[in-house]
Amino acid sequence: MPAFKKELAFAKEIAVLAGDILRRGLQTKRRVRFKGRVDLVTQIDLRSENFIAARIAKSFPTHALLAEESGQSKNRSSHQWIVDPLDGTTNYAHGYPAFCVSIGLEVEGKMVVGAVYDPVRDELFSAADGHGAHLNRRRIHVSDETSLSQSLLATGFPYDIAESRVDNLENFGHMYKAARGIRRAGSAALDMCYLACGRFDGFWELKLHAWDTAAGLVIVQEAGGQITNLAGRRFSIYDGAILASNGKIHRQMQKVLAKHK
Repeated sequence: MPAFKKELAFAKEIAVLAGDILRRGLQTKRRVRFKGRVDLVTQIDLRSENFIAARIAKSFPTHALLAEESGQSKNRSSHQWIVDPLDGTTNYAHGYPAFCVSIGLEVEGKMVVGAVYDPVRDELFSAADGHGAHLNRRRIHVSDETSLSQSLLATGFPYDIAESRVDNLENFGHMYKAARGIRRAGSAALDMCYLACGRFDGFWELKLHAWDTAAGLVIVQEAGGQITNLAGRRFSIYDGAILASNGKIHRQMQKVLAKHK
């Protein structure tokens, strides 16, 4: 049996079921509260996360959980599920159809399983360590683009952009002049999945959390992509800043980002 086959099947199943919660919630009035000045959380975030947490506790009672809304579970384990129950909350609150559920499994510090589900497009991205990446039932790979000037990139901006000096705006300006185009959809997990299937050629962002990149990390790597920090060194989902690409434009992106630190 392939390693983590059971865990991958579980992650895919609950990602789709949690995505159904998000999809049904679009038809209702969405109550929104603020975790910060502009950092939103809806009742659907909480409903999705509670559902996922309950299923993990039932199926893997000894595993730990790190989730966006509830934080770190009290139990400690070499196996930790890392969950974003609704990536793209601002989009969701406005009815903009770019959001997803993201579920990853970390084992002894290494991400080994990832599942990201977009309930609007019914697209399930998934991967397990050593077994490739898939979009629904189709195997996916990163693009073959070798020139940054011909590349389509993705990025994002932090919630506290109005207050923080780390705002990604100067990076954006430099990169926009170097690439064919840049898209800012508002979901880091989907951006990474779109990189994995060749829709984007590169992605970078600052001030992210572990649940933003945990599942996407496995999917991009298993699709043949490259992920580092902005300086080109080893990336950890706990770092915050990420540079991801098809591997062929990585150094070119790194050089552009080095213009502004």
